[in-house]
Amino acid sequence: MLTSYYTVKGYGEHEIEIQKSRFIAYIERAETEEEAQEFIQKIKKENWNATHNCSAYMIGENDQIQKANDDGEPSGTAGVPILEVLKKKQLKDTVVVITRYYGGIKLGAGGLIRAYGKATSEGLTVTGIVERKLMQSFTIELEYTLLGKFENAIRSTAFLLKNLQYLDIVKIQVLVSVEAMDIFTDWVTEISNGKANVYAQEQVFIEFESTS
Repeated sequence: MLTSYYTVKGYGEHEIEIQKSRFIAYIERAETEEEAQEFIQKIKKENWNATHNCSAYMIGENDQIQKANDDGEPSGTAGVPILEVLKKKQLKDTVVVITRYYGGIKLGAGGLIRAYGKATSEGLTVTGIVERKLMQSFTIELEYTLLGKFENAIRSTAFLLKNLQYLDIVKIQVLVSVEAMDIFTDWVTEISNGKANVYAQEQVFIEFESTS
């Protein structure tokens, strides 16, 4: 199982104009091929009068599902350039549709490849990319006398303080990258001089903004 990967933040769209042709990028996250196909069909229905609705998607932990469709453009000039951008940015579970409204000027094979690649890249930038990291949730139980020390210590680390519960004792929920689980439990013992109890809870994916 992957402990981190990149994908799009969610739905996005962005339009550019090249030689009087409009290229509109529609982007969405899709975790199954069915979701990707449904999105493509939705965009094609909304843009039924467009000259082309070209698409590509990459899905799966090991990118096992990869599809590209030129939708009437010369073979290899639309779907493949879209897919290549997804590969270059190492994006998973992502579907892209580039809708083209022809402006009357032919771009040639090279021009089309550049246009579809540019529309995809700019669309992804506008939509936003996130890194999804697998995090282990821990609950720390400690006495109130240790709270201030623990709170300050956690905020100065890469561990994420998620929640505080003030009961008979204090319960602190912390999220830790799965790679740092052992480091974290040792750190708790050291900070508390063995006076805090730490319990592993569930593992969850957390999304972080990415500049990729």
